[in-house]
Amino acid sequence: MAMSHLRVFHGPEDTAQTTSVAEESDRRNEVSVPLRDVLRTLADAVHSNRGWVRDFENDEITIPTDLYEVILAYQHYRRPSA
Repeated sequence: MAMSHLRVFHGPEDTAQTTSVAEESDRRNEVSVPLRDVLRTLADAVHSNRGWVRDFENDEITIPTDLYEVILAYQHYRRPSA
């Protein structure tokens, strides 16, 4: 007796619909908060070498362009002199 293999058919893939569903799902997993609400806690966690910080170290975050430029300038001027 031959064993039959069943597959679930989900219908044709519609990339536009898939993208919008994925984006909607991502938005439900995001929260917008002022930087001041998390900055001290994150700084303390990094300073205290908390393990949970490393769990998120490869996650991407979205920040305003002007903040990114300030951070880059700060990094440049904080470099030790040669």
